[in-house]
Amino acid sequence: MKSIFDTVSFECSKIVTQSYSTSFALATKMLAPSIRKDIYNIYGFVRFADEIVDSFHDYNKEELFEAFEKELDNSLNNKISLNPILNSFQHTFHQYAIPRHLVDSFMKSMRMDLDKKVYTTHEEFKEYIYGSADVVGLMCLRVFVKGDDRQYEDLKESAMALGSAFQKVNFLRDLKADYELLERSYFPNTNLLQLDEDSKTRIVEEIKEDFRKGYEGIAKLPNDAKFGVYTAYKYYYQLLRKLQRTPSLEIKNVRIRVPNYQKFGLLATSYVNYKLKLV
Repeated sequence: MKSIFDTVSFECSKIVTQSYSTSFALATKMLAPSIRKDIYNIYGFVRFADEIVDSFHDYNKEELFEAFEKELDNSLNNKISLNPILNSFQHTFHQYAIPRHLVDSFMKSMRMDLDKKVYTTHEEFKEYIYGSADVVGLMCLRVFVKGDDRQYEDLKESAMALGSAFQKVNFLRDLKADYELLERSYFPNTNLLQLDEDSKTRIVEEIKEDFRKGYEGIAKLPNDAKFGVYTAYKYYYQLLRKLQRTPSLEIKNVRIRVPNYQKFGLLATSYVNYKLKLV
């Protein structure tokens, strides 16, 4: 029965989320059950595409990516895939009428990671961020508003800003791995070998502005989504604050983390703020 296969596919996407990102999985668990599955489905898709370009160094990444891209296209056209991650994603894609150009922009940015190493202009950086992060926020927003076009248009700028903030925090946290292992430098006009406090401060202030714009949208989200997105916001903002307090030299040499006990503390305060309608 197709329904059994779909259920197995959804479980696969949930397992991918829980295995690759405990923080995102925790935030997703705070969403209403009616939409939680679909966020797992989106995360599973974007994670697998990202893994191809970031992790499979002993294989022909371009061949793997092209095969994945072809199967993605088939799954969206045929509404089924024997790849359970793509099968679950196509379900969410069709159920919430996710615009195809969002998927195409995401795949374009992932393809850029196959050979582009340095982003020298703000235009290049903005294009990459849009495809790798903003559109993921927009895909999730389609789920959060349950396909309502009016709400989607009203909240899309905030969703893009929040996606940008999350991605830039990841870039700042992962400077060492991106530069040393993948030879990538995302932030334009920034010498990562000589990252100083002025450069770090400039990046942090830019991210704070993205968070400010993103928070405006969180306050307007439907209740089914608000607590989960607010939890993710609180976690990433705490991570940014830790990065801000960390000397630039240390950021280049270690990966800054938020310990589990702090994550659960953030979850508790987020819940109190949510219940007291302070969000």
